[in-house]
Amino acid sequence: MVIVMKPNATKNDIKNIEEILKELGLGVHISTGSERTIIGVIGDKRLIADTPLELMPGVDRLVPIVEPFKLAGRTFKPESTVIRIKDVEIGSKKLVMMAGPCAVESHEQIIQTAKFLKSRGVQFLRGGAYKPRTSPYSFQGLEEEGYRLLAEAAKETGLLVVSEIVSLKSIEQAVKYVDVFQIGARNMQNFQLLREVGRTNIPVVLKRGLASTIEEWLNAAEYIMNEGNYNIILCERGIRTFETYTRNTLDLSAVPIIKEISHLPIIVDPSHGTGKWNLVTPMSRAAIAAGADGLIVEVHPDPKSALSDGPQSLNFDTFNSLIDEVAKVAGVIGREW
Repeated sequence: MVIVMKPNATKNDIKNIEEILKELGLGVHISTGSERTIIGVIGDKRLIADTPLELMPGVDRLVPIVEPFKLAGRTFKPESTVIRIKDVEIGSKKLVMMAGPCAVESHEQIIQTAKFLKSRGVQFLRGGAYKPRTSPYSFQGLEEEGYRLLAEAAKETGLLVVSEIVSLKSIEQAVKYVDVFQIGARNMQNFQLLREVGRTNIPVVLKRGLASTIEEWLNAAEYIMNEGNYNIILCERGIRTFETYTRNTLDLSAVPIIKEISHLPIIVDPSHGTGKWNLVTPMSRAAIAAGADGLIVEVHPDPKSALSDGPQSLNFDTFNSLIDEVAKVAGVIGREW
């Protein structure tokens, strides 16, 4: 349930409601918009059955939340969330780009890539230190050394760092090196991991699961938010269907759906969504046209020699073309690149 306060409600009105709810043992989440404040009530609504909240000073109305995701939904927070990471905003008019290799392989590889990306106006360097793979014999990543190399590249270029965490141990390591956690598709419903990330205040890219519904995806975000971390960037990266021509089926309809039912920003991963480098640019154009707040794209100096996901990685020339084409689409729909 949410309590919608009147536009002229005072700070004392809001504080009084908050104190009553907490005394009843309920969770309280306050969202202050440009026109009015909304108080989210988390817990058993029967606890307030005998409390006439709607009659209290400053209260406009009580609104039940029918969706299972409370904190991530627009009923709780009608205004879109903008996440600020240093001097970069995600969810504002300006689009963001997260780019880099699927896996950190060497000092030379990540420094070369970071310098190139910086020259093209990219804000975030992405790269995997831990690589959960389908086969146990595939390259699994450099682990903490990978995080360290990402941080070194970031220091040299000024880029922000995005990298995947897969366990409590990796959280303890990553927090020393990265600006944004990434939770991959395979861990979207790793509820212990979600809770631990929720207890930090570090922004997180939450990828959609391999065959997860939108409701399941938002409920995964709810686990993080319920622990106090609201800095969540949703990422559509394709889902598994009967189609075998592409690696996954990139569900771009998820973008406008998320925009309608959730206040969280959403980016799109066309690399994993298609699995083919020649499809990444057209799907990037489509993602921005659909309303995505940015992209996360795999870029490698030499995709043919990549230790992970070479077939879906762009080289520097094809990434240049992607940037130019996406910028044109952004201008048409009133976004900035």
